[in-house]
Amino acid sequence: MSPRPARSAPRSRLITWLAAVGAITALALGCPGTSVAADRPNPPVTAGVSAPEAFLRGTLQPDVSPPGANDWKCRPTAAHPRPVVLLHATWTNAHMNWSGLSPLLKRAGYCVFAPNYGGQPGVPFKGSRHIPDSARDIARYVDRVLAATGARQVDLVGHSQGGGVLPRWYLRFEGGTNPANPAKNKVRRFIGLAPSNHGAGASGLGNLSTALGLNATASLVLGQAYADQMPGSRVNTTLDRDGDTQPGVDYTTIVTRYDEVVTPYHNQFLKAGPGATVRNVLLQEVCPQDLSEHISIAYDSNALQLVRNTLDPAHAKPVRCRLSAPLIGG
Repeated sequence: MSPRPARSAPRSRLITWLAAVGAITALALGCPGTSVAADRPNPPVTAGVSAPEAFLRGTLQPDVSPPGANDWKCRPTAAHPRPVVLLHATWTNAHMNWSGLSPLLKRAGYCVFAPNYGGQPGVPFKGSRHIPDSARDIARYVDRVLAATGARQVDLVGHSQGGGVLPRWYLRFEGGTNPANPAKNKVRRFIGLAPSNHGAGASGLGNLSTALGLNATASLVLGQAYADQMPGSRVNTTLDRDGDTQPGVDYTTIVTRYDEVVTPYHNQFLKAGPGATVRNVLLQEVCPQDLSEHISIAYDSNALQLVRNTLDPAHAKPVRCRLSAPLIGG
């Protein structure tokens, strides 16, 4: 294992707390919606939007797609035959989460789609509903992508909830896979950035609220997805009961040791079951000086290159381990 670099304060701590405060405010103003939000026109494809800019625009225009995403006329190519569906984290939205990765993938020739889920239109902080309900919305969305593009399968890339329990629930219980005939799976690859697998201890806060029996009360304000991702939740225990994976899917987790939300960080790793492959990547074993944590990993150039390499391993490029990635708060 690579030596542990000297740690500085996480570079998105302020944004983390601003997002939490905003989420509480947004949820207090209205109950979450019941379906994936309708697509709004997406901005032009650019070199990528900085994280602060994406956060600001995603707050003011929460239903606008990230650059490069949700072109329903896109048709996959032989080089990239599977559309990529990006699933955002809890208390965020597609524009906030994916305005860095989406244009990168679009310029590389992928058909890219990024739904908003788990929140009503017009509310910026989504992904708060009961995870099985959101998984049903994602199932319908993936079916829509397949029908529009003519593809047989998609690849999923998710962050936090969107890279952990939500897609795992979809794969197992909402038709994402066909265990009797994995060739008919709707998903080929699944990549989780800082995924909320096996319980989000939140640096002890989640463990404490679980031990005190406060998760149900907290979820009245924060949304049911909060309780669903806590250690020992019914969602977690149901998913873990029969193993982490589904046959025929290639799983990759990209994890940072500085994650302050899904703790301890090794809770994010998956174990391969029959017919599946798993690659667990600790970011600091690739780039020892990378200080990205739970939120900033979605805008870290090193992590995003790992995503691109996983989507297209035949054309993988070296990770340059840049120290000046476009990070939130960096």
